[in-house]
Amino acid sequence: MKITDVRIRKIESQSAVRAIASITIDNCFVVKELKVIEGSNGMFVAMPRRSTPNGDMVDVAHPLDSETRAMIEEIVLKAYNEAE
Repeated sequence: MKITDVRIRKIESQSAVRAIASITIDNCFVVKELKVIEGSNGMFVAMPRRSTPNGDMVDVAHPLDSETRAMIEEIVLKAYNEAE
């Protein structure tokens, strides 16, 4: 699996969310609404989530292993740091 495109939309707000990202995987699959968040231990990437009818939040898409999560986070944060 290779991330072939990353799009970053920076957000100016009072919240911890600094940007919304979309990634393209292997030029054929897009995942939108990843969030770049400034947490107490630094920046991290949160996967897309939605609210259930009872108010819980659940991931819509997420990596199945820590290596894939780390790879996605590294690439998205690099693109965030390079974005204007």
